[in-house]
Amino acid sequence: MKKIASFTVDHDKVGKGMYISRIDGDVITYDVRMKIPNGGDYLPYAAAHTIEHLFATFARNTGAADSVIYVGPMGCRTGFYFLVRDGISHGEAINIVRDSMKFIAAFEGEIPGVSRKECGNYLEHDLTSAKEIAADMAAVLENWTEEKLNY
Repeated sequence: MKKIASFTVDHDKVGKGMYISRIDGDVITYDVRMKIPNGGDYLPYAAAHTIEHLFATFARNTGAADSVIYVGPMGCRTGFYFLVRDGISHGEAINIVRDSMKFIAAFEGEIPGVSRKECGNYLEHDLTSAKEIAADMAAVLENWTEEKLNY
């Protein structure tokens, strides 16, 4: 089988940050790396689940909501995929992710979509850890630029 694009990235050289993973037609996939690959420290499931709920909710409530296709965790638990249509610029995408992380870091209240009816694993959430991880990522992205988007 042909090797997929994400397996061609040298994960020993990837740090925390936001990167363009691939561009398929009008769909851009960003890798939002919150943990260093193979570093021994990974996103805890419950925190990643909470980040997913808050990140997706925030991104889909911005002015670019119609361009947001998907927000979801990486199986390796080092970050999230953020897929958008090319109707928004790379700079706007960085701003959405950075602002999402700030939103999560400061979030208080009930996590959106956390009832049994709305979520397939509604009991596994950790807002405290999600806030800590998001605050760290917001700091990483504070001065992130389009030039840093390439692996």
